[in-house]
Amino acid sequence: MTGEAGPVSGPGGRATRPERLVRLLSRWRFALLALTVLVTIGLGAVGMGVFGKLSGGGWTPADSDSARADSLLREHFRSGSPDLVLLVEAPGSVDEPQAAAAGRHLTERLRADARVQHLDSYWPQGDPALVSRDRRTALISLRLRGGEHATAAAAEDIRRETATGTAPLKASAAGRAVAKRDLEKQSQHDLVRAELIAAPLVLLILVWIFGNVLSALLALSVGGIAVVGTLALLHALTEFTQVSIFAVNLTTALGFGLAIDYGLFIITRHREELAAGRDVRQAVLVSVRTAGRTVFFSAVTVTLSMAALLVFPMYFLRSLAYAGMSVAALAGLTAVLVLPVCLLAAGHRVNGRRGPSPSSGEGTESADAERGFFFRTARIVMRRPFLTVILVAPALLCLAAPFQRVEFGLSDDRALPASSPVHRATDVLRNDFDTQATAMASIVLPGLTSPSSRSLSEYAREVSLTAHVVRVDTATGSYAGGDRQAPPTQSSARFSGASGGWLSVVTDAEPFSAEGGELVGALRAVPAPVPALVGGDAAALVDTRAAVGERLGPAVGIIVLVIFTLLFLFTGSVLIPVKALLLNLLSLTATFGAIVHVFQDGNLRWLVGDFLVTGTTDTLLPVLMFCITFGVSMDYEMFLLSRIMEEHRRTGDTTSAVAFGLERTGRLFTAAALVLAITMAAMATSGLTPLKLLGVGLTLAVVLDATLVRMLLVPAIMKMAGRANWWCPRPLRYVHARFGVSETEARATA
Repeated sequence: MTGEAGPVSGPGGRATRPERLVRLLSRWRFALLALTVLVTIGLGAVGMGVFGKLSGGGWTPADSDSARADSLLREHFRSGSPDLVLLVEAPGSVDEPQAAAAGRHLTERLRADARVQHLDSYWPQGDPALVSRDRRTALISLRLRGGEHATAAAAEDIRRETATGTAPLKASAAGRAVAKRDLEKQSQHDLVRAELIAAPLVLLILVWIFGNVLSALLALSVGGIAVVGTLALLHALTEFTQVSIFAVNLTTALGFGLAIDYGLFIITRHREELAAGRDVRQAVLVSVRTAGRTVFFSAVTVTLSMAALLVFPMYFLRSLAYAGMSVAALAGLTAVLVLPVCLLAAGHRVNGRRGPSPSSGEGTESADAERGFFFRTARIVMRRPFLTVILVAPALLCLAAPFQRVEFGLSDDRALPASSPVHRATDVLRNDFDTQATAMASIVLPGLTSPSSRSLSEYAREVSLTAHVVRVDTATGSYAGGDRQAPPTQSSARFSGASGGWLSVVTDAEPFSAEGGELVGALRAVPAPVPALVGGDAAALVDTRAAVGERLGPAVGIIVLVIFTLLFLFTGSVLIPVKALLLNLLSLTATFGAIVHVFQDGNLRWLVGDFLVTGTTDTLLPVLMFCITFGVSMDYEMFLLSRIMEEHRRTGDTTSAVAFGLERTGRLFTAAALVLAITMAAMATSGLTPLKLLGVGLTLAVVLDATLVRMLLVPAIMKMAGRANWWCPRPLRYVHARFGVSETEARATA
């Protein structure tokens, strides 16, 4: 029985590896605590440097046609999406003498700036594409020198410099460089706010659970060490690869959530063993053998589930994989190595008024369990298992139904809050400028030796015949409906260069729509004089969806293989891993459906906070949620299974084992789910739509998993399966005996 204060050594009285580890930790506990504090402080100093080195993109594969087209436009044609767009507003018309003079002066000042690589301005040529329909606002479009961080810093400086000293004109800024800087500022602001919301709430909940401030602080410290270590690792990674801005937010939310889960499980088991009469070192040893083993399997599962994101070529997902893998691994290591040292040093001071009472024997423990809420719930469910499944499963499927109408898109400036200056300025571009109100695509023809040749003219005519194409501009003129509408002008020279030529395609199709995707396919199908690269927002979405579709199968395969293998090694059962995978998939699709209903369709905005409804769901976020949720849900699965298995080995009765296991862990994983839900819900307070969506989605997934799945569906299905829960074919029994948890070890830990 779990609470018996018997010997804890291995067979023959030999010290087991956990016992040798605990002896070592006990002997050097104060030195190890001092070393841990010093290392954590050092890592914290390193980790703080990660801010300012993060990137705001990474949504599209770097080797895709659209990304290559954008790169060629920037490097060889000084064109493509500008880094900074200044919207210069005049009191009256931008053509009035005073306004025009100020505009020319501003243009020349910027043209002479060493940070500016290329500039297009309404002044002095008066390009109609660069003036609003009411002629009160003109554009100055700039491409800046340097990489992503250099252009973002330069754009921020230019925005600040042009905010004053341009009278009578008034300038505001849009463009991806200032959007990146605003994303970074908003992300840091949201991070601080989320921690200010979550930290005190989590601490209060932990104090309520433990009835002891020291135990609560120990659980929090596991999260703090894991987060600090991960930030230091991310800082190091920025020297070798791009790391997304959102990696830091995920690190704090997932790190504190997981680490506190692990701390809860180990501290609770330690307190149970103390209450059962073991001394401090024996209690730590049993906790490491039982709860520590569960935490180890859980941390490995989450780490490998997050590793599935590495199969995708987008650095947005890859950098979040680095963050998730690191924080899960560090949380697990801290929980099984550092936390036992803290418990050895704390002694009996971790007990509190809510600590479990010592059990006098099996009958007392059974009687206590039978009076518990979770025991009674399990018994009620298992009396009518078929009815439970019939009622709960269709409810989850109803939640999943909206996912059938999902429309995928990509995040842009509209991910920023509506109050953002960049968001407001970009809305003006969309609404007040004719050429900006339509979608733009680009076709790059690298290696085209004669940009003014007849072949280019014929190609432009063919492109202009494509559905949804309004106009095509290139070195040989402007085309529409298969005819040349205007001869080349002085500005047409920008469409050619030593590296080839390119075409600007004005369309009436929204980029993130079915028509936009069809247009990209049609443009790529038009025979070109040289291999063509189609770029633009619509092409970026098509390439991203193709990359996700191509790599989704391997990613899902990795997660399925990891979870099945680890759960099999943990339980020795074939059915239990299959059951876990199917139930996780059911709750996850329900979460996806709710996300579409809220964020794509715009329902319940009052409940989750204001955001801009674009009618699309970001292509990459469901993939990210899939990997995180599958990993995190294994926490509760393993917490519950560990106690069910202990009871089943003692009694051989699956029904009573499930009821006792749920009673022993129900309060624990409910509290853990509440803590994790709070950290994720705090992330949902973000002003950035992707973080808000991720926070709401993960919160809902955790709540569904801890209630409908873990409390209702798991007992019902295990009751229906009966003895089949523990079935294992003969060849796999050898595998489990060789690599899994042996029966001898299981009995030693019970």
